[in-house]
Amino acid sequence: MIFIADSFNLDLSILTNPIPTRYSNTEEEANSVIDLIFLCSRSNELNNHSIYSNWHLSSNHVPLTISIPVAEENIISFRLLIPKNSEEKAAFVKEATVIIKNLNTSNLIDHDKLEDIVNLLELKIEQAWAKNVKQTRITKHSKQWWNEECGQTLDKYRTTRSLKS
Repeated sequence: MIFIADSFNLDLSILTNPIPTRYSNTEEEANSVIDLIFLCSRSNELNNHSIYSNWHLSSNHVPLTISIPVAEENIISFRLLIPKNSEEKAAFVKEATVIIKNLNTSNLIDHDKLEDIVNLLELKIEQAWAKNVKQTRITKHSKQWWNEECGQTLDKYRTTRSLKS
């Protein structure tokens, strides 16, 4: 069993409180440690488990527990976008076109001047984006690829139950 665990990069967990894990229902049998946990090898956080003898209730086995640290994570639930085929998209494209047309490239004499113009272009495009962007809430139903045609095809299928479009 140790060979198999090792092939999966697992080690036998170290007990923090070495007490029996199986309690005999008869006086002739001794209590024993037959329940084991294998955990990730060389892990600082996941290297031992605990046994709580008073948690077994009507079972003759006690629970073996491990505390797994969970790092706090900031999950983004909103995203910024310009809706496809919207007034905002048309306005952004128009503004971006004007920005590009109005770039003064007559003074491109060296690398520094080019970098300045590229940085100015980036700044102005970001400003146009910020002016036209909409904040949308990400849900389990958010599908970037779903469009009106998909909705119409699904409605047609629901009506006809035919896979032909």
